[in-house]
Amino acid sequence: MSEKKMNSSRRHHLKSLILSIAQKWLDQEKVEDVAAKETYMRDNCPAPTMSGDQHALMEYLKKMNERIERIDEERYDVLSKVQKADKEIEDLNIKVVDLRGVKKPALRKVRMSADTMLKALLGSKHTVNMDLRANLKQVKKEVKEEPQEAAGDWRKNIEDKADRKKMFETS
Repeated sequence: MSEKKMNSSRRHHLKSLILSIAQKWLDQEKVEDVAAKETYMRDNCPAPTMSGDQHALMEYLKKMNERIERIDEERYDVLSKVQKADKEIEDLNIKVVDLRGVKKPALRKVRMSADTMLKALLGSKHTVNMDLRANLKQVKKEVKEEPQEAAGDWRKNIEDKADRKKMFETS
């Protein structure tokens, strides 16, 4: 198509044409399926002969039962093969996904306070206040005041420390 957009009436007309063609194809497939079933039944299932005595009918019923059992066994075998193949396909799909890895989406930074997050999670009924600073206790800081020594003779202070040093050396 060109760069011009198709108007809605033309698009609707083309869509209806496509749908009508698809409907014709479906009808034709149904007719072909019915014909295929009839030919299969004609080829594989001969018309029953009801003439004869009871012994002949019993033999005919035994043959039909044998055919039914054989067909059921074939159907079961085919069904088990299909289920096994489906399971293998599913396992291979899982392996492909594992090998490919799961792409994690990029996380976006969301600016949301704790209060609004709780309201979003719990609903508007719950009004939980997340102002944790208001819940903290006020602790008064006690300042220990050490009596400062008067700026006295510094030599005396050094002598006191020297005496302590001697005390540790003697022991």
